[in-house]
Amino acid sequence: EAQYWMGNCYYEGRGTKQDYNEAVRWFKAAAEQGYAPAQFNLGICYSNELGVKKDYNEAFHLYKAAAEQGVPGAQCNLGLCYLNGQGVRQDYEEAFRWFKAAAEQGYAYAQYSLGNCYYNGKGVRQDYNEAFRWFKAAAEQGYSNAQGNLGLCYLNGQGIRQDYNEAFRWFKAAAEQGLAEAQYNLGKCYYIGVGTKKDYNEAFRWFKATAEQGDAKAQNMLGYC
Repeated sequence: EAQYWMGNCYYEGRGTKQDYNEAVRWFKAAAEQGYAPAQFNLGICYSNELGVKKDYNEAFHLYKAAAEQGVPGAQCNLGLCYLNGQGVRQDYEEAFRWFKAAAEQGYAYAQYSLGNCYYNGKGVRQDYNEAFRWFKAAAEQGYSNAQGNLGLCYLNGQGIRQDYNEAFRWFKAAAEQGLAEAQYNLGKCYYIGVGTKKDYNEAFRWFKATAEQGDAKAQNMLGYC
């Protein structure tokens, strides 16, 4: 446990200069003793080339070791490995299984990812009701991607009764966190008058925010403005 926390100090630069090489050294010392949080953090280092050469195979094995001990972040990242075929053969059903394990522990990113599985029918039968349920769980924790998707569910009546006011509310929540797609959708709400009073000034503001991130649809709408 002390080795793990020493690694965290180096990883975050707390009480010492940030040093990913040292972080890896201490995470590895703890991980080799089977300490799950260290296995998870070491997996992140391998995934993101922090203090060590990128190695998805190593990341996968470390995530798996921590996930099997119940660490929700590791379960979620293991799901991503299966989803994207990183360090393991792509397997949507396994991705779904691990996202679900983490989501049921309240891990917001896993809840969002599980919602996507249900929404797109990956690893499970398509189910907008379940997609809505998990997007909402993550959105209520402040996760912007889930807020944006929840807005789409309300806008299109997917898994919930169509409600433009709620769609607008969730697009706004995500847009204010900088999510480009939500900023574009919020701009359209103001431009057309969906869930709010028509307001071209606000529409312009949000199209501009998205356009400056390189979004073609927003650039087009900004041109219309």
